[in-house]
Amino acid sequence: MLDKVTIDPVRLEYERIMEFAAGGGNDDTLACMLASWQEGRGAMPDNFGFNADTFVELLAAHFPGLNSDSLCQPGRRVDATRSDEHDDVYRLLLRGRAGHSASEIWMAEIVARSCQGQDHLWQDMGLWSRKQLSELMMRNFPALASLNVRNMKWKKFIYKQLCMTEGIYTCRAPSCEICVDYANCFGPED
Repeated sequence: MLDKVTIDPVRLEYERIMEFAAGGGNDDTLACMLASWQEGRGAMPDNFGFNADTFVELLAAHFPGLNSDSLCQPGRRVDATRSDEHDDVYRLLLRGRAGHSASEIWMAEIVARSCQGQDHLWQDMGLWSRKQLSELMMRNFPALASLNVRNMKWKKFIYKQLCMTEGIYTCRAPSCEICVDYANCFGPED
């Protein structure tokens, strides 16, 4: 009797997309996100929240030859009611970017848009692990990422940085270690 081999459609799509990879630092991460996104995973809206032209430009920069029409849109819209919040996160990320490529600007948009999801940030982005998100943050936003010295959950960390920038301190505990919500900010994300 033959064993059934489970074929993961996300992994197959990832491999298909990576055949077009340009060799940039964000190619692998974006391929994971695109593959997951097409299967309805994560929280990213259509075109990753970009207008159609910018989305095609992103694809051409990272996956030349990949036809954007070969990608299935998940049918999610941008939440316009949260545009101020999105803009604040986007600006925070840009302030901490490496400054090496246009890809960092696109990644700032993607991370800011993903912060509006309801799960852990790496899940909302359609990544396969928190480690991938940590690598993305260090590669694209090292000045910001290096401040996360205690490995706080990324979405909580980003919003805490926003609050500190604005002089808003919502945490009641004098330090994280004695806070009753410590596990919510620093616990496992799997």
